[in-house]
Amino acid sequence: MSSAEMRFPAAVRCILLFLVLLTAGCTATQPPDALAAVRARGVLRVGTTGDYRPMSCREPATGKYWGFDAALAENLARDLGVKLEYVPTTWPTLMRDTLDRKFDLALCGITITPVRKKLALMSDGYLENGKTVLCRAGDAKKYTSLDAINRPEVRVMENPGGLNEKFARENLPRAVLIIHPVNEEIPGLIAEGRADVMITEIVEASYYVSRDRRLAAPLQDAPFTHGQIGALLPPGSESLLDHVNDFIRRERKSGHLEILKKINLRHGGGGVK
Repeated sequence: MSSAEMRFPAAVRCILLFLVLLTAGCTATQPPDALAAVRARGVLRVGTTGDYRPMSCREPATGKYWGFDAALAENLARDLGVKLEYVPTTWPTLMRDTLDRKFDLALCGITITPVRKKLALMSDGYLENGKTVLCRAGDAKKYTSLDAINRPEVRVMENPGGLNEKFARENLPRAVLIIHPVNEEIPGLIAEGRADVMITEIVEASYYVSRDRRLAAPLQDAPFTHGQIGALLPPGSESLLDHVNDFIRRERKSGHLEILKKINLRHGGGGVK
């Protein structure tokens, strides 16, 4: 028996080996410094659903993204001194894609909620939002409360996986809920009479009302909820989160956020999915 074996019995050596392996395992799974990784890569990967006018929308013909959050993402990448790369995601898979680190952060009109803050990281808010009603102009006086909508004869249409669907299921159990896969098609379907109401956000409702006289948003100035939009980041991205929050503060202080509102949200409000 060696002197080392005499000083450290087998049981003690097993415990030490276990602790070493445990420490190594924790180190191996520890996420890298997110801010340093972005700068080293030279690219900021931004997750977006690309279906939310006027926050972040992808034009199929060109593949280009536009909207408030698209402009904010461009400014953030410029502030970091890196290129911008969009990573497609969907509302049903947004959180899973975030946790799987498919992108550095998501910017596409995302509401700050306790659940999202518990599962991941969210930045400071930079736009107000709120749930409201989008309906046909002829029904504007009809759908002015949840009670008026929560009726068996009312057809509510929502896209899957977002907070709009969640709100409809929780607050409109008696209405007929229709799930449509393409968010940006729903306002047109409402106008055509394929459904009666879309629960959406004040910025989205305002956008479509301003472009289609067949539509109305009777509760535009009195939404059902009030909240904030923020960036969504994977857990362990505190260094990048700190930079994003500092960037938001600087954009607000300089007046750049107000400029983005005037350019992208001419018809009022801020809102998210």
